[in-house]
Parts: sequence; structure tokens; C-alpha cells
Amino acid sequence: MDALRRARTRRWWQTKRRIASPERAAAFIEDVGFALLFPNKGVALPTLFEVVTDQPIEDLGWDWGPDAERVWSWKDEMPLRGLAWYGKFLRGRPSFLSPDLLRDLYSRAGRADDFEEASLSPGAYRIARILLRSGPQSTAALREALDVEGKKAGDAFNKCLVELGRALVITHHGVEDEGAGWPTPVLELTARAFAIPRRRDPEAGRRRAARRFVDTMLVVRAHEMGNAFGWGANAARAALEELVSRDEVARDGPGYRSRAYKGAATPPP
Repeated sequence: MDALRRARTRRWWQTKRRIASPERAAAFIEDVGFALLFPNKGVALPTLFEVVTDQPIEDLGWDWGPDAERVWSWKDEMPLRGLAWYGKFLRGRPSFLSPDLLRDLYSRAGRADDFEEASLSPGAYRIARILLRSGPQSTAALREALDVEGKKAGDAFNKCLVELGRALVITHHGVEDEGAGWPTPVLELTARAFAIPRRRDPEAGRRRAARRFVDTMLVVRAHEMGNAFGWGANAARAALEELVSRDEVARDGPGYRSRAYKGAATPPP
């Protein structure tokens, strides 16, 4: 394991005692700012699963076990309690954001209807408007309201949920017990589930979000942050260069380094 991998292992709480409660999970997410639910091969980001268990994700198979079931239930409980935002945000994958980072990344007015300011597909707007009008809804109820039947319609519905997650329009908000099988997740508008201040400095928030990404990743390249936050490489590079000009992060070859990290700067492949 190279120096950066070792440093990330420590920074991402993987050397600490295993997390056993949603409150402790919230403390982890507040510290790192963002985390995937489960690890994804080839994606170097902190994950909640890896600080709950020592079991490799590849060994889960169909028998998840108690650790996987625990984090699966927390993903719906934590947003309901205001402990962390959850949805398909980081690279469009299931992920958490701390409330502080959510406020810095949230680019709209903070009203329940502010999704009208976003650039969304017609299907995504329909889902958001149902939530605005009817309040939190289970995915089963949304599928019924939208008459989602068949694989093609189901795929289009899921694509809209990813789109709404990437735009931070919706979050998970508890579950609804449908009887047999897993409970159905309930979705809610982010601006109703979390307190988003109306008066914010968007540029300052963007800088804080970029600095948090560097401080958690230790060494990054612009496209990595751009892909994670959905900013694109050019906007991410501009934010990182501004932090360099403020002496808040260091420029190191093609990457950017946290001031707190003194090891090798080459990110892992």
C-alpha cells in the first residue's frame, strides 16, 4: 500500500473501531463530508460500509449479513432524522453528504419549489411536483402515480431519480412497509427535509465544498472532484485554483494537495 492509500485509510476512519450506530455514522459523515454507501471498484471515495465492517464487499453475495443490513437501513433513517443527506449524488451513486456540505453544494434558493430553477427532464419535474403537492412519497406510490409499468418505464423512472439526486432536489426520508420483502424508501424534497438558509454566499460555499473535498481526499485532480460533485473538470479546476491563490491548498504537478498531507502526491490508479 502506497503512502497516499495509507493516509486515506486513516483519514476515512478505516483504522478506527467499527461504527455500530447511526449517530456514530453521522459523526463519520460530518468529519469526511461525503461518503458512498458501498464501495465501487475503481472509485476512490470514503464509504460507510467500510467503516462498519471488515467484510469485503465482494464476499457479500446474496447473504448480506448484519453489517450490510445495518447500513442499508441507516440510509433511510439518517436523512429522516436530519443526520445526513442520502441520495444518488457522488458520481450518480448512492451516497451521503453531511448537512454542512449539503448547504455548501446546494445551489438554489432553499425553497421547496426551487427545483423549478433547475434544468431537469420532464419526468424529473413531474416527480418533484408530486412531492411538492403531496408531501413525502414512497417510490411505490410515485411509480403508481406516474403509471410506471414495464422495464422501459422503470428504467426511465430510475434515471429520473438519479437526475434528481445529482441536482440535490430529493433525498430519502424513511421507509414505508409494503408487507413482504424490503420496506419501500420514501422520498422527500431536500429543501423541506433539511434547513437550507435563504441567505448564502454561493461562491464562498463552493470554495468550502472544494476545500472539504481536498481535505478528505488529501490529493486530487480536477476531473475527480468535477465527476464527484457534477461540476465538470473546468469548473472544478477553477475552484481549486482559487483555493491555491488563497493558499488554502497546494498545487502539486497535475494535482492539488491538502496542506495537512505531506506524503507522496501521486493518486492511486
